[in-house]
Amino acid sequence: MEIVRSHRQLAAEAAGSAGGGAGSLPTYRAAPQLEVRLEEFELFAIDRLRVLKGISDGLSRGKRPEEMEKLVSDLWKAHMRHQDPAETLNKDIISHFVLRLVYCRTEELRKWFLSMETTLFRYRFRLESPDSQDAYDVSFNCHTKHCHTQNLSCQRQVSQVARSIGQSANVESVFFKVPFEEVPDLVASRRVFLSKGYAYVAMSQVVSLVVTQFRCNISKALVLTNRKWTATIKEQEKDRLTPIVEALSNAYFGPDYSQPKDAVEISGRILTNCSNFFPSLYAPHLRENHHLKHGGRMQFGLFLKGAGLKLEDALAFWRAEFSQKVGSERFDKEYAYSIRHNYGKEGKRTDYTPYSCQKIISATPGVGDHHGCPYRHFGEENLRAALNKMGVNGHPLEDIMDKVKNRHYQLACTLTFEAIHGVTCDTGINHPNQYFSESQKVLRAKRTKQHRANQQPKLHSYCTKYPSTKKGFSLDVATCNLEQVGMDSGSTPVNSSVVIINC
Repeated sequence: MEIVRSHRQLAAEAAGSAGGGAGSLPTYRAAPQLEVRLEEFELFAIDRLRVLKGISDGLSRGKRPEEMEKLVSDLWKAHMRHQDPAETLNKDIISHFVLRLVYCRTEELRKWFLSMETTLFRYRFRLESPDSQDAYDVSFNCHTKHCHTQNLSCQRQVSQVARSIGQSANVESVFFKVPFEEVPDLVASRRVFLSKGYAYVAMSQVVSLVVTQFRCNISKALVLTNRKWTATIKEQEKDRLTPIVEALSNAYFGPDYSQPKDAVEISGRILTNCSNFFPSLYAPHLRENHHLKHGGRMQFGLFLKGAGLKLEDALAFWRAEFSQKVGSERFDKEYAYSIRHNYGKEGKRTDYTPYSCQKIISATPGVGDHHGCPYRHFGEENLRAALNKMGVNGHPLEDIMDKVKNRHYQLACTLTFEAIHGVTCDTGINHPNQYFSESQKVLRAKRTKQHRANQQPKLHSYCTKYPSTKKGFSLDVATCNLEQVGMDSGSTPVNSSVVIINC
């Protein structure tokens, strides 16, 4: 790489020459020689993973650069800060190398980790001081050659490009002359001057140059780590680190919904219109065929458990469905045990928790199975039909399908929630029971609002249009349908302010 700068800056650099050390932002080139407790090994990795997943969600939602910068800063403060700066640095380094071990194992995991770590580094680098940024430039590019801006034949063109991006273009300005393939993002957005295979990068754009080098280093390191993991580490640590490493890539950090705090009374009506509460594969099949294979029973049964369905009610519900096909006697012999087992009443007495989105997405349903994630396991035509049936169409539908094509399944589910309920969900959907819980909150809010509206005087004029009887009105607050109850052809209107709300 060739650095193009003025005489004054060269003199200043020579007078105040420093070593090649970077700032407080590590480059993660070599694993530290540190002793780490097993508990910290996992906890540090979990905290960093929260940051990376938050970044992934922000990128999927199409946040602008300034929004992403604030998001990264907030996530880092929330999960990675420590009272002792030295401990913060140790946690930063340790957590990176632990997750490097976790995400080196497959091409898909490596691609995701590389993208998120590069994004994290980019926005953290922007917060560094100019001196620190210069140190990183030296650290990543050891072989540099200096020359003067005024001696360039393309000085005018470089200055024009600099002014177009708001960069000062006087003789004191610094530009980096690099092969254009080292700054592909700047070339793609036409923010650099290109000449004879070189790009002239302004000082304010040096982040792109450093990030490209960082990404290259991490990419190579992930491949080498995978080789070491496969050859030695996996077998040597099979009883200690391997279970932790293999579990972290599919880890879910939200509530497990084993004991729902805001459980509502569950009844068969949920199945008749389940799209109000969660998008599923199994409920329509269960209604039509009165049977589900083991995977579907586990996923749906634990979901209902997390939603608040008691064991006795669960047995009654599954018996009512399955007995229509297999009979009550066969149900008691072959299926009742597994339901009690899910509630911790049989076998090892394990109290199983509902499946998270991450676990459902990673499942591989077989032929005849009706479980899994509809966004992950449905074909495009079937998914469009299912979403249309749920009332999602037009621009929201296309947004959802776009997220599915880009494999952002949880964000697609979040957009479905927002389209159906008409509210935003900034936290994103990470669990089917979260979808159910948030749906209940929206419906309760609508009922409360409708109930308050019914107390207003304007209700009299509305009821006058449809006079009530002694039995009053029935107001379906979930769908806001007003219908007459018990009206006779010869009935006489009574007090029109009397309204009965059947929730």
